Order: sequence, then structure tokens, then C-alpha cells
Amino acid sequence: MKYFFLTFFVLVITFGYSQKKVLQTKFTSDNITIDGKLDENVWQSTPEATDFIMSQPDNGEPIPDSKKTIVKVIYDNDAVYIAALLYDDQPDKIRKEISQRDSFGIADVFGIFINGFNDGQQDFQFFVNAADGQADCITTDSNGEDYSWDAIWKSKAIITDFGWVVEMRIPYAALRFSAEKKQTWGLNFFREIKRNRQKYTWNFIDSKIGTFTQQTGILEGIENIKPPTRLFLMPYSSFYVNANGQQKTVGTLKGGLDIKYGINDAFTLDAILVPDFGQTKYDDQILNLGPFEQQFNENRPFFTEGTDLFSKGDLVYSRRIGGRPINYPTAAENETIIDNPSSVDLINALKVSGRTKDGLGIGILNAVTKRTFATIENKATQETRREEVEPLANYNVLVLDQRFLKNSAVSFINTNVTRNGGFRDGNVSALVWDLNTMKNTYSLSGNLKYSYVNDIMDKKGVSTSLNIGETIGQYRYSLGADLVTKDFDNNDLGINFQTNYYSIYGNASYRILNPTKLFNSFRINYNIYTQFQKETGKIQGNNMNASINLDTKKNHYVGLGINISPVESYDFYEARAENRYVILPERYNAWLYISTNYNNKFAFDFNPSYSIFNETERRTYELMLGPRYRFNDKFSLNYRFQFSRRNNNKGYVDSVDEDLNKSTQQAIIFANRNVITYSNSLSGKYSISSKMNFNVAVRQYWSYAENKNFLYLKQDGRLADYANYNINKDSSFYSWNFDLSYSWWFAPGSQVSILYRNNAANFDKNINKDFGENVANLLNNEALNHTFSISVRYFIDYNSLKNKI
Repeated sequence: MKYFFLTFFVLVITFGYSQKKVLQTKFTSDNITIDGKLDENVWQSTPEATDFIMSQPDNGEPIPDSKKTIVKVIYDNDAVYIAALLYDDQPDKIRKEISQRDSFGIADVFGIFINGFNDGQQDFQFFVNAADGQADCITTDSNGEDYSWDAIWKSKAIITDFGWVVEMRIPYAALRFSAEKKQTWGLNFFREIKRNRQKYTWNFIDSKIGTFTQQTGILEGIENIKPPTRLFLMPYSSFYVNANGQQKTVGTLKGGLDIKYGINDAFTLDAILVPDFGQTKYDDQILNLGPFEQQFNENRPFFTEGTDLFSKGDLVYSRRIGGRPINYPTAAENETIIDNPSSVDLINALKVSGRTKDGLGIGILNAVTKRTFATIENKATQETRREEVEPLANYNVLVLDQRFLKNSAVSFINTNVTRNGGFRDGNVSALVWDLNTMKNTYSLSGNLKYSYVNDIMDKKGVSTSLNIGETIGQYRYSLGADLVTKDFDNNDLGINFQTNYYSIYGNASYRILNPTKLFNSFRINYNIYTQFQKETGKIQGNNMNASINLDTKKNHYVGLGINISPVESYDFYEARAENRYVILPERYNAWLYISTNYNNKFAFDFNPSYSIFNETERRTYELMLGPRYRFNDKFSLNYRFQFSRRNNNKGYVDSVDEDLNKSTQQAIIFANRNVITYSNSLSGKYSISSKMNFNVAVRQYWSYAENKNFLYLKQDGRLADYANYNINKDSSFYSWNFDLSYSWWFAPGSQVSILYRNNAANFDKNINKDFGENVANLLNNEALNHTFSISVRYFIDYNSLKNKI
């Protein structure tokens, strides 16, 4: 092993990168107007960045003269300024769909990537499309692009007779850099010609190398600037009107404040006081028949913006904060629960994050939630009492992430949940590493996690993984293994479904690095995975899959593959009982995915799937169909239909005490059932401008499980007929969601948003198969919940305010 690590680090030290391009900038004292005209004299004498090179699809191909791109950068005491001339011999064909912020739409794009520390670790990326829309993100190789991050900057794009022009002003408050007198920044420029699906960069991005942020050029010439005071205040006020068939119309006025403060040149404090998340996107709820909870996406801006550090080790599931109470209320036979909150109110939250010039990233996240009660009523006396279901709770995350050699990192993460009183507390610590050779040829990654839960019975558990792989070239592979002990539990602030297992897995892939006569891209991928129950050694999961993914010369995407579970596996979770398992049969699945070129006015996605199980008449059929149409550059609609049918699916429904084999014991009851699901969704947008948009989102969902006969689980994991059970355990869940919103960015960082929302849901044990009647039962005032809200957020920049005063 010591020789392996010695060889690994010799490779790290030995390998280097190719020559980086260098651009010189110059200082200006002129007043630059961001209008896209570039008529200030300083632009005429500024050095140019030229000779762009294609990154996709034909990696390494120089940009043609007809599409030449010229970029210039100047700076003053407050900001950097960028001018880009993007030539196009067919300016009438430049794509310029209008879209909302952080959505490129079907439009040509220009971008600048800045790394103020030039450490190859994190880029601040700013994009402008040909419709004058903005997008920005923070990018790392480990976490990709985070578009939830929003900065305040100015830009203007105009179409000309030779192509189009972009002018940008990026204030220093939107960047991170050191206080050194002479600055050296990592820099790259990006251009996408949408109609050809071609992407170009100024400094070459070699697709054979499995990294992006380390292949930037250099910006030199910035001197004697100081990181500004980064203090931003965002007060807001919201008004909500709620109504439904059971209550009269109620109006609520809310107000609060978001704060962003730059502690120093690298670290930022974000805090929310009296948070309001009433206009976040609705959750796509489903009929959940399995043993695990449904995992939801995080839609609250505070918990999505700038959270790349907190994703280290995959220990944080932020929906725990303000989620469902930890306890369920207890009611006696003569009592009924009349109010059981589905969520906990958040009092406040803050996070501190940043990275030193030596590569040490520090992240702290803290949130406090309210004490929460359920209300229980006595059926005879109508007296009520309250029961505490969630105490005052504190959620905390600490991350220390040390990067080195520009492409490797070792991280320590700790999550802690402390609840007041005798409620459960949880603490998890992890060591995570991601080591790469200097040319990113090979990687060695893994983690070691330890959990401690303080409850009625203390629990301590361990989870660890190790993965090694080749990450460069046409042929790539990886091998890995996991081990999770029975009592590992990170579910107080994270989410984890399976424990008490070890697994081994591998991957091999082949890809073309440049287009051929038939394909713009082509990749073959093969994976194998086997999981064993730790105590018995029984196979808990097994899968082999192979897939082909390609882009045609007309930019249509096609994917197809097979998934095989070639041997029986032992499911230790579906039975909902300690040390009991059900044997799952072999499974064979095939799928196809087609996505036509979104540049076309009409495009569609098509995804059928078919599964066969080694069990009588057990089959699964799935279909997704998603047509979309762009009427013009302002208006578009996307529709998606999803259908699945699981014939003769086997699943848990109940546990009862019965005489089995001449002895009284608990019988675990399964159902042989058909599970059918329909889902229809529609989304659309109408953009008056890049700053003013209407959006609509509609989702109808219906899923039911119809039980055909009942079975009991034998001790050997097999299922046998059980005729003594006649309780109705059918399930039918249908829901409706409708959002109509208007958004207006009336000033930089300042927004007015108006939302009308209605929704309804119903769960029933009696299945009504009349689709129209089910929908009609939801679309009436007795079933629908109505919400109308107006929210105003205003952005206050301390520096601008100081200058004005």
C-alpha cells in the first residue's frame, strides 16, 4: 500500500498542464456606460482576447473567421468591464429567445469565467444571451454549476449587422479576490452558437482531461484595487390571501430581512430574519407504497444558494430544517387529532462560507426552528389539549475543506441537531477525500463517517466508501466499495435509507472525443453493482446495466440500455420488521430515450421502458412523452405525460397476529396488486422582456394500487397465499397543483413577484377509475385551496448607498 501511495503522489507532482493564454488589462478613469455601443475611447487601445477554440462538439477545432470573437477587459476602482464582439456571417439566424434570469433559453450566449485567486478551484461565471438576459453561477469541478447563486451586475446585448455585441460591468463586490497589490486572476471566455450547438472558449478546454475549472487562462494587469465592503440588505414585504371551502378568506402580511455581509475578502455571512418561503415551488407528491419516505427537492433560495461546501460528504438534506415534526401525537381511544402540523416554522438561519488564499474552505450553517404542538380533542367533552411534537431545535453544519495541488481536497464535516428537553439528538462527523493526479488521469476518492444518536437507546454507527478510477481519455473505468453498519443514522439532518450492508461496484466506459461522420458524441457505459447484507452475507441488491448515449449530426439525442438483476435478492426493508426479508425475483429491463433538437420550434422527449420479472405475469410498463413548442421568442409551452403500470407487484400492507403453523405469531401481510400511475404536467412562459416574465405550471397526478389477493411472508422469505385477510387496503391518491406567476426585476437585485396558486389532494381506499370524475372532484371550491400573494424585495448595496450619500 505504501508503494501505491508513493507512486500516486509522484504522478501528482510530475504531470503538468499545457500553456495558458494570458490577457493584459488596463486601468481606466473614464465613465463607462453599459449600453453595448463601446464608444468610449479606452476600448480602442485595450488588448484583445481572440482565437477561440471549440470545446463541443469538435474539441480543439479553431473558430472559423466568419464567427470570430474579440473580447477586451478594462477595470477601475470599483469594477471590471468586458466588451465582446461576436461576429456572425448570418446575423438574422442568431437565436434570441427571451427567458427569465438564469435560463438561457434557445439563444446564443457569451460568458466570462473569473477566479480571483487563480487556484483552479472555483469560477464565478457570468453569462449574457443575445436576448439581453442574464445568468450567473458558481462552478466547481466537484459540484458543477450552481445557478442558485445570484450576483448584482450590469450588462447589455445588442444585435448588429455583423453579429452581436455584449458589454458588461461586474463590480468587485460580486467577486472574491485577495488584497494583494498586484492581482493575477484565472480567466476564460465562453461563446455558444445555439443554432449549431457549438461551444467555444478562449483558453482551450481539453475534453480528454476530466476537469473544467483548471483549464482557464490568465488575466494580468490589475493593480492597486481593494476588496470592497460587501454589505447587502434585502428587506421584503409579502401579503397573502388564503381561502378554501372550509374557512373564510384570510389575509396575512409578512415582512423580513435578508442580509449578506462580506466578513473579509473571502468569507461571506448570509442571514435570514423572519423567513418567508411562501412562493417557493410546490412539491411533486406521489403515492408512496415503499418503506422509505419520499425525498423532496429543496426549493427555498437560502438553502440552495452557495451551498457547494455543505454538500460535501452528502450529509445534509436541508428539507429536515423546518420539515415534518419528529414525533407523531398520541391519542387515546376517546380522543381524535384535530390539528397535526405538517411542518415546523423556521425562526432564523445563517451561513458563513468562503475560502482562504491557501485553499481552506470553511462553511458554517445554523438554523433554529420553533417549538411545535399538535391539538387533540376529547370526543365526549370536546375539550382540547396540546401535545409537543417538535421542541425548540438547533441545526448546525461545520465544513472544513482543504484543497491542494489545484485539483484535490480533503474535507471534515460535522452535522449536529440538538433538540430541547428529552427529545432525540443527532451528531454525524465525516472525513472525505478526493485526490487526483495533476493531469487528472487517475482519482482516488472516499469517505469515513461516524454517527451518534442520543435517544432512548444511544446508537453509534459507521459508513465508509472507497473509489479509484481513470478519469481521462476515450476509455475510463472505476472500482469502488461501500460499508455501512447497522446503527449508522444521519437522518436528523441528512437522509439515508439503507444500512447494515457492504457493496462492491465497477464502471467501464468508452467515448469519442471528437465528432465523426455519424455522431457529434457517442458513449458506451457499463456498470455492475452488488450489495450484501452485512450480518448474513445475503445478496441485498444486484444490477448489471449497459447503455449507449449519442448525439446525431442534427443534434438529436438518443439513449438506450438494458438493466439486469440476474439473481434473486433479499429485501430486508419491505417487510417492516426486524431481521425479516422478502425474496425479490430476477429482473430484466430495457429502455429507450429520444430527445429531439430543442432548437426546433417543435421538439419532443420520448422514454419507454419495459421490465420482466421471473415471476408469473409480473411486468412493468412505463412511458414518458414530452412535446414542447416555441411559438416565438417570447412564448413557449412544454407538456409532459407519464404513465406506469406495475402488474402483479408485491408489497407490504399490514401485520396481524394470527395462528400460523399451529402457533400464534405475527403474520406479515403482502398484497399482489396492480399499481397504475398517470401524471400530466404543463409548463409555459411568456416573456415581455428579460426582466419581466409570466410563468405557468400545472400538474395533475393520479396513482392507485388495486389489491388482487393477499399473501403472507414465510420465514424463508417466500410469499404464500393468505385467505384469512379481507381488510380493504387499496390505495388511491390524486392531486392537483396550479401556479400562475408574474415576476418583474424593476431594479438590480430588486423584484416584484405575484403568485396565484391553487391545489388539492385526496387519498382514498375506494378506487374510482373514472379519470374525469376524479379530476372534477378536485377542481371545485370545496376541495381547492386558493392562495394569492404579492411579494416585494428590494436590494440595497451599501457601497452604492455610500457613494450616493
